[in-house]
Amino acid sequence: MKFSTIALAALLFVGLSLTSSFAQVGISIGIAPPAIPIYQQPYPPAAGYIWTPGYWAYDTDYYWVPGAWVLPPRVGFLWTPGYWGYNGSNYFFNEGYWGPTVGFYGGINYGYGYGGQGYYGGRWVGNTFRYNRAVTRVNTNVIHNTYVNKQVVKSTGSRASFNGPGGTTAKPTSQEEAAAKAEHVPATSTQQSRVEAAKNNPALHAANNQGKPNAEAIKALDRNSETQAGAGKAKGKAGQEAAKGNSAFGHKQGDATTRTTGSQNNAYGKAQSAEAHASHAAKSHRTVQQAGPASSTHAKGQAAQPNKKKKPKNEGPGGGH
Repeated sequence: MKFSTIALAALLFVGLSLTSSFAQVGISIGIAPPAIPIYQQPYPPAAGYIWTPGYWAYDTDYYWVPGAWVLPPRVGFLWTPGYWGYNGSNYFFNEGYWGPTVGFYGGINYGYGYGGQGYYGGRWVGNTFRYNRAVTRVNTNVIHNTYVNKQVVKSTGSRASFNGPGGTTAKPTSQEEAAAKAEHVPATSTQQSRVEAAKNNPALHAANNQGKPNAEAIKALDRNSETQAGAGKAKGKAGQEAAKGNSAFGHKQGDATTRTTGSQNNAYGKAQSAEAHASHAAKSHRTVQQAGPASSTHAKGQAAQPNKKKKPKNEGPGGGH
């Protein structure tokens, strides 16, 4: 799909409209995002990281935000990916979020455990995250908390990156709607920084890559992220501070079924500090990711913030593209 400056300018002038919804204001886009790129999931750098799939964001045009392994803000939390949805005239973006359960993400098949509903790439067992090797690429020399469940493998064959006519047509279940209304937190600062870095990388813009981001551009972004993480080596205190923060967060938020105790989070925070050092040796494998969309009360017009998408051998039918 080609995007010309003139065409986009015309669309922005004629087709973009400012919309508002619950606690937000956003810009809707008059053209659908490109298909989800074909990519290979990198290995997680260390135990405890959760996969957050890539997607097409929008600034002056669509640009690919590569997926990444991210430390969740709290033990027991999972990531609900953002997605593009169609409202009858334009496309708008629904922001992703962290919570105790996975909510609706448009029925988009992001791959690697995100087959359109729920997440099957891994699960929490107590305060330990275990990885499902049936749909997730894991270096077992580094990570030992794994299992294999092929029953969750799904193969839709669809690379649609939005929910609506011509894309997916999934509707949220009552459980998914409840997840959006339940306790959850937004993307972490690491995720937000990645979005900004992708926006500033011309090679990741659809106008330059025709909707097919180059693997080398993804690797370059990952290398820069690792460099920044290396600078964070001096943040040895960060793990401890995060542990304290999570402890307080654990006491203040959630109910009896979703709240993680402060002591668990404290132990988790300390583990993060150790993993930060271990991850440097395991981060030699990093690459590309995914996209998504549809309407919900949780919708956030991502484009509303103008400053503000190789197939692994062990990726089964339910894996990525």
